[in-house]
Amino acid sequence: MISSNYIKFFQDITIKDVPLVGGKNASLGEMYKNLSDQGIKVPNGFATTASAYNYFLEQTNLRENIKKILDGLNIKDVTDLAGRGAAVRKLIVAAEFPSDLSQAILEAYKKLSAEYFLNLKSKIANQKFLHVAVRSSATAEDLPDASFAGQQETFLNISREKELLLAVKKCLASLFTNRAISYRVDKGFNHFKIALSVGVQKMIRSDLAASGVVFTIDTESGFANTVLVSSIYGLGENIVQGKVNPDEFYVFKPTKTIISRSISRKKIKMVYNANSKHPVKDVKVPVSQQCRQSITDEQVLKLADWARQIEKHYGRAMDIEWALDGRENELYIIQARPETIHSVRDYSVIEEYVLEKKNNKILSTGRSVGNRIGAGTANRIMDIKDIAKFKPGQVLVTDMTDPDWEPIMKIASAIVTDKGGRTCHAAIVSRELGVPCVVGTGDVSRKVKTGRAITVSCAEGDLGFIYEGKLPFKINKTSIKNLSAGWQAKKTKIMMNIGSPEIAFQASFIPNDGVGLAREEFIINDQIKIHPLALINYAKLKDKSAKKKIAELTIGYKDKKQYFIDKLAQGLAIIAAAFYPKDVIIRFSDFKTNEYANLIGGAAYEPVEGNPMIGWRGASRYYSPQFKPAFELECAAMKKAREEMKLTNLKAMVPFCRTTAEAEQVIKIMADNGLKRGFNGFELYCMVEIPSNVILAEEFAKLFDGFSIGSNDLTQLTLGVDRDSALVSQVYDENNEAVKKLIKQAIAAAKKTGTKIGICGQAPSDFPEFAQFLVACGIDSISLNPDTVIKTTLAILETEKKAKSISA
Repeated sequence: MISSNYIKFFQDITIKDVPLVGGKNASLGEMYKNLSDQGIKVPNGFATTASAYNYFLEQTNLRENIKKILDGLNIKDVTDLAGRGAAVRKLIVAAEFPSDLSQAILEAYKKLSAEYFLNLKSKIANQKFLHVAVRSSATAEDLPDASFAGQQETFLNISREKELLLAVKKCLASLFTNRAISYRVDKGFNHFKIALSVGVQKMIRSDLAASGVVFTIDTESGFANTVLVSSIYGLGENIVQGKVNPDEFYVFKPTKTIISRSISRKKIKMVYNANSKHPVKDVKVPVSQQCRQSITDEQVLKLADWARQIEKHYGRAMDIEWALDGRENELYIIQARPETIHSVRDYSVIEEYVLEKKNNKILSTGRSVGNRIGAGTANRIMDIKDIAKFKPGQVLVTDMTDPDWEPIMKIASAIVTDKGGRTCHAAIVSRELGVPCVVGTGDVSRKVKTGRAITVSCAEGDLGFIYEGKLPFKINKTSIKNLSAGWQAKKTKIMMNIGSPEIAFQASFIPNDGVGLAREEFIINDQIKIHPLALINYAKLKDKSAKKKIAELTIGYKDKKQYFIDKLAQGLAIIAAAFYPKDVIIRFSDFKTNEYANLIGGAAYEPVEGNPMIGWRGASRYYSPQFKPAFELECAAMKKAREEMKLTNLKAMVPFCRTTAEAEQVIKIMADNGLKRGFNGFELYCMVEIPSNVILAEEFAKLFDGFSIGSNDLTQLTLGVDRDSALVSQVYDENNEAVKKLIKQAIAAAKKTGTKIGICGQAPSDFPEFAQFLVACGIDSISLNPDTVIKTTLAILETEKKAKSISA
């Protein structure tokens, strides 16, 4: 008879038994008992109890001896901590279990083994003992806020009685690992008010297949509508230890489809080892398998479905471990615990950055971008080849940026440039990343050298300042919790401009009515990196260096075109999923020739233009014989995201469309490639950014479902100003009456024809009064950079309120 005081089988455990068997084992019992009937497979097992742990300490006098060892411990002294911790663990492992406790453990092991061998048609050859995993599970009845994850040990592939008892003792000893001791001292926890339960569970033969982790939430942003599935070959410990970068799959809960996948190079896997002293070992994965998907799409979707059920059962986001049995080809859940790592930014406040102490030593000034302050050590980088020298938290000092610089822009504390206006690349990207930026200084790269401490302030109006030294600043936060009532009542839709898919999940927490502009260029530059024509003509490429880079990036793709389609579709899908079911308007690629040439293999396909800003860009590329095959890849990606991934909230937008004849040609190509207006709710928008778009707005309205005003290019082309030129930047002004008159005319034409119209240009983000002007004109929607949504919305609500009172 197995003592229930010392041993509990999973079938007798529920989540209420955390004080008895710890969080891990309580969760396993809960799932085994309550979710098996729903088809979720959990390997059976048993747990030693807190009573068994305390009984062991009492019968061996371990508690008093441990207290003596730990008396006077200084956890700040790493050597002292390590020495005392090792002494405690050695003491526990050397102690003998009371005979009745060891007998109870072994009897439970025999019972578990008999259950599984009985269910097999024949015992596996030469196997006398069931292979089990032995895991620690800390209990903390008096400490509900404690988190003991990762502090205790796990032992895999244990298959003999002697080895089992030793593994159980080692688990108990791991309650006194250095990190566990230090954690409890820091938290003020009594070492002896915490007990340790040990779970003994049938091993799943994932050494012959795969294993991994599932989160029912995006761990970085807290976005709740995705399931993140990670997978590697072999036993899952290599994920925990960080030895192998896993394959990762995002499954979108509402559509139950895989919207993103990242397949890693998995060079090793952990497998069983015949040596009982080292029951597992790492072996090399054959080169031919390293970059293959470690589990099938069907298995990914099954895991995601199970994860949703587990999340629903527990009523909270979960962190789940799973294993695929290579003999049975069956999936199992081997652990589940509440997700506790992620933190979500509080979007219910407005942030205002204020310098607490100003410095009279102004090194340079320029146009401010955003309204934040950043400080750090300057790193002057004037050439793309040197960007590897940039370190996180530094201030980027440069002449000007282009899309190739985005990897370091993302990790900069601030950015300052010699050239550019408020709508140049550096300005646009820094806004969307939330990085303070000052552009068009004319001299910052001459005045600020690498290693100098500086502060970049964009919080003092249109003029941005670069100060000597790291100046203190504060962030004032204003609650916007009362915004909800006004939000529902507003007439004008407030949408967002989203650049990289990487920020989409986090940005979705900001109040919004969808995405008014998402640029394909970010996805192509950051994730694809290759010119589409270089992929199409891969076999004919003469540039050996480019061909080698393409081969490395597209490993696993025999059809190089499919690489472009898949990566672009996944980027579009992430953005669409973040804001689902709200409209997400994706603008087709609008690289200029010089920007396209910077992509891998791009130089062979791009002409050199004197002024690319008004050259071969936008719609004119899509129907040209040279670029049409590349545009068809963009269409295929959009079609895949909408149809295969079921993200029908995606809308498409054509940029820089000079004439209706151009529009007609582009629309025909799209229809020929499966993107037909009206089919399955598909809508097509046109950027209104050329004076001809305004003058012929009623004609363009016959061809498109909606318009989006691009105030950046419209201002440039109305005033004849190169918006990338600092020399004439003082002339560039969206508030110019000529620009505003054209915008007002475009809105009026849209109203007349019943065409939806919004704006995605920079002006309303920079100037709340410009947004108020748009509302007064009757615009349907305004798309803003994420960091200006709240401020501009409050201004819009005030304008609508005044208009309503006047009309009343």
